[in-house]
Amino acid sequence: MATRISLALGPVSATVPGPLYQQIVDAVKREIGAGRLAPNSALPSFRVLAEELLVSVITVKRAYEELEREGIIYRRMGLGTFVAAAGHDLTRAGLRASAERAITQAILAGREAGMSDRELLQVFKDSLKSASSRDLSQRRTG
Repeated sequence: MATRISLALGPVSATVPGPLYQQIVDAVKREIGAGRLAPNSALPSFRVLAEELLVSVITVKRAYEELEREGIIYRRMGLGTFVAAAGHDLTRAGLRASAERAITQAILAGREAGMSDRELLQVFKDSLKSASSRDLSQRRTG
């Protein structure tokens, strides 16, 4: 039996870059990737999520369709929408690929700025240490 959960996606806003439906897609992926949405967890209906996020039902429908196309969620007529068994792995793979692209871009930008590999590595280590400290702090207060 599927577990029905309440999504804590945070607000979506027209002032944030990107379409509203993409903000929903990204938020659902983030929740799945972080393990807060388990495989076979039931997602809210289009109407319920639209009311929670103060967006149109069409916006939520488009977001769910995108997630379904990517194999991250699935729908069962009359039953609802659920996190796919492979949703976590697909989401994590996408997030990892995105992180690798960002790191590559940072390396290229550093090289264009004349930084040596040693300097780049030091900046990366410092950033990693800083991010780890923030993560630990957030876990203690969260």
